[in-house]
Parts: sequence; structure tokens; C-alpha cells
Amino acid sequence: MGMVVNSSAVIPFSIALLAVVIAAVVITKAALGRRRRRRTAAANNPAPPPRNDVNTGARRPPAAITGVTSAVRLVHALATKGFEATLYEQYAKLGSVFTVSLFGMKTTTFLAGPDVSAHFYQGPDSEISHGDLLEFTVPMFGEGVAFAVDTATRAEQHRFYLDALKPARLRCHVAPMLQEVEEFFARWGQQGTVDLKQELEQVLMLITARCLLGKEVRERMLHEVFSAYRDLTENSLHLTSLLFPYAPTPAARRRDRARATLSGIFSEIVRSRRRSGRRAGDDDGDVLQSLVDARYRDGRGTTEAEVTGLVIAILFAGKHTSSATSTWTGARLLRHAECLDAAVDEQRRVVAERGSGVDYDALAEMGFLHCCIKEALRMHPTAPLFLRRAHRGFTVRTREGAEYEVPSGQTVASPLLINHYIPYVYRDPHVYDPRRFGPGREEDRVGGRFCYNAFSGGRHACPGEAYAYMQVKVIWSHLLRNFELKLVSPFPRTDWMKLSPEARGKVVVSYKRRMVPVGSVLEN
Repeated sequence: MGMVVNSSAVIPFSIALLAVVIAAVVITKAALGRRRRRRTAAANNPAPPPRNDVNTGARRPPAAITGVTSAVRLVHALATKGFEATLYEQYAKLGSVFTVSLFGMKTTTFLAGPDVSAHFYQGPDSEISHGDLLEFTVPMFGEGVAFAVDTATRAEQHRFYLDALKPARLRCHVAPMLQEVEEFFARWGQQGTVDLKQELEQVLMLITARCLLGKEVRERMLHEVFSAYRDLTENSLHLTSLLFPYAPTPAARRRDRARATLSGIFSEIVRSRRRSGRRAGDDDGDVLQSLVDARYRDGRGTTEAEVTGLVIAILFAGKHTSSATSTWTGARLLRHAECLDAAVDEQRRVVAERGSGVDYDALAEMGFLHCCIKEALRMHPTAPLFLRRAHRGFTVRTREGAEYEVPSGQTVASPLLINHYIPYVYRDPHVYDPRRFGPGREEDRVGGRFCYNAFSGGRHACPGEAYAYMQVKVIWSHLLRNFELKLVSPFPRTDWMKLSPEARGKVVVSYKRRMVPVGSVLEN
């Protein structure tokens, strides 16, 4: 569900704008189509008084890429070398703190590495937050949720997600996930070839419908809901909607129609469930019901509109990213035979030792598979960088001891494509090595906080991390135990023309169904 741009029609300048600033370019200031009833940042996050306890004399501004000549060189590098290589090249040349200004349109300061990232992830919203950088999500999610509300309300809604996805509730999702996965892959023949990316996207759609949205959607409205959701996201991420989210463009009208369809569906489900007195513990425990039952600290329950917005937001945050993560996990495993064998051996050991099939506890014991997923996310993060707006200037200190001042009003980026490849944190960072996260190494922990950011971190850590790992484990545990798999197509390249990067093109895999599943009593 990322933003698709026709590469044949994209000139280097637009490539640079999309690649370097990504969301910082696609969302603009108030003058570019702000809604009439603008919620000012000052109302939600009043700016504190200037600091008077900091001596800035010894501090300096970050190294900067400015001016026409530098910008042209950067655009050329992006067009010829690609986004990932160009970004790392700037880090190698300028250090862990540098600023990019393209033709004076947007200025973004990059903070690369754990030593300069603490304030980015842990600073209070009054000093650094998303600001208006995610304004384009407001027409998509709705007025009553996420980035359309003040920070206090948003924090409470974040708590709703934490409650819905806490470990005690995750246990009830394993059985329906397993059922969806087993039924889906039962349709595969004894052998054949498939587009793994497409297959994983389809099974994840079924899991999402069952575990997040509930049986009503899974059994009766699957096509209608996901068709409307696809229209909503594709048109919300259309370039005109990103730049001018409130302009009456054709894409915006399609977006609004799709959202109205989803609002009607989910509002009716909420009303029906409330009339029946249904509660979260009455069935499989879908997340939708948890949001229906949620209450703010003042005792107020969620409205139908809020539930709809919260559901759309969690779909947007998780559906595409889980699909990309599952695909990269498989592509990496199938390219590295030794790791694939180790993952299969782990399945054999865990399932045989437990003797009762796969359940929540069995998934928790699949440590190597967990590391394989984590390593895939390190090398292929679903977000190449995170963005914030500095409401107050702050100072960062590099590993070498240099201090830099990031001014108020600046867009600030934490580039995962650098953070996850820093040599003093990760040994041989360009090598696929799941064991780097295993016992005795744990490179991400040894390197300190904020050197692994696949699920963000600090005050903005993703509440769905455990759920994401669990559903990817369920899928790959089943595939490893039941099929012999080989990667037929070349190892996929990354499609940087999507807002959330993914594997480009088809990922063709051949499969052969095992006569006896790995770990079963019949195998021995």
C-alpha cells in the first residue's frame, strides 16, 4: 500500500525530493492546503520558554549540503547510485550529524547512530514531535484520532493499542492465526511455483481480518473492506493527496468515498456489538472489540468514529509492513542455505520437544527464527527513516565528542538505513547474520539504545511489535515445517519508489510439500 510512482516519468529532481526528504517533502506547511479549522501546534504543544542554561558558544551547526551546486550533485548521486548508497555516502563524508537543504525547499537534519538519537526518541512532545509532518493522515484516519488530536488524547489512544496487544491477549490470537495459515497453504499442491510476495500478502490479509477486525469482516465482508481500504490508502498516498491533503482533487474524492464506506461498515459493527453486549473475552479476542470496549481515563467510551479511525490507523501501520517483513524474511532465508537449515532444525527441536503442535509458548521458543525476522528488518526496515519537528533547539554530542546545535523549527530525521549499518555497532553490517542478535553477541544491546529502530523506540515505540513478530513466526513456522522451498527468481532489489519500501517485482519460489511435516511424530 505504498505510494507508486512511474519511474519512467520521474525526473531526477522529483526523485531527490521523494527520496531524501520522503515524508518531509510530501507533507507541507499550512499554506499548502491546511484545513480550515487548523489545529495549531501551539495549542497542542505550547512552546516552552527558550533555554537559558545552555552555553551555545562551544556548539556549532551541523555540516550542511546547501546551495545549487551541492544540491545538483546530490540529485545526480540519487539518480545514479540510489537512495540507500547516497545516504550512507553522506554519512561517511559528513559524520553522524548533517543537514540537507534541497534548493531551499526543505531543510532536514539527520541524526545517525545511537549517540545522537536519544532526544529524537525520548524528548517530550513539547520539544520534539511529529508536528504537522503527518498531516496527510488526518483525512485518512479521521478527525478524532491519531494526529488530529492533542498529545494527551493521542497518548490515551496509544494505551488502547497497548492493552489490545499485550502478551496476555496475544495468546488468544495464535489459534485463529494458525487456522488461517493452515487453511490457506492447504490450497497449495504437492509442488509448484508461486509469487511468495503475493501469497504472503493474501494470507496476512486473512489473519488481519480474523485477528484485528473480527469474524464479521472475515466471514462476510472481507472483499468489501479490503477493497475500500486499498482505495483509501492508494489515494491517500497519491502525490497530490500528500502535498495537498485538503484540496478537492480526484484522488482526495476517491479517498473520502473509500473512507465513508469503511466508516459505514465499522460503525454498524460497533453498534451491533454494543447492542449484543459482546465483550473482548467472549470469542477470539479481536482488536476491534478491545477498541470498542476501551475507555478514556475520564470514563468516556470510544465513539463509533474513533473506533473506525483507530482501526484504519492500525491497519495502515501493520498490514503492509508485515507483508514486506514476511517477504524479506523468506527471501533472506532462502538465499542462505546454512541459516535455512538452522531454522528448520529449530522447528524440529521445538515441535518435537513440546509434542503438542505449535502454540504461543512454542513460538516463544523459536529464538533463531525470531533472530531471522529481526535481521531481515535490520537490513530491510519498512521505514527508511523517521521524522520529527523540533519545537525547541537542542544539542547532540557525537561519539567523538563534538557538539552540534539543532535549531527550533527544524525537521529532524533518524535514518534507519544508517543506524542499522554502523560498523562499530554491527560486525560486517552488510552480511546477513541472524546470530548477531543471539546469545553471546546481542550486538544491538551491546551497541546501546537506539541502534536498532525497526519498531521505532523510546516514547514512540510501536505497540504492535510483539504481534508483528508472532504472525510472521506463525507463517514461517508452518512453511518451514511443511515445505521444501527454493528461491527461483533473483534476490529482489528494494523498490524505493514506494513510501514504505518493499521487494521490487515478483519473488518467485518453488515449493515441494514434505511427505512428513518437520517435528511430527511420524518424522522419526
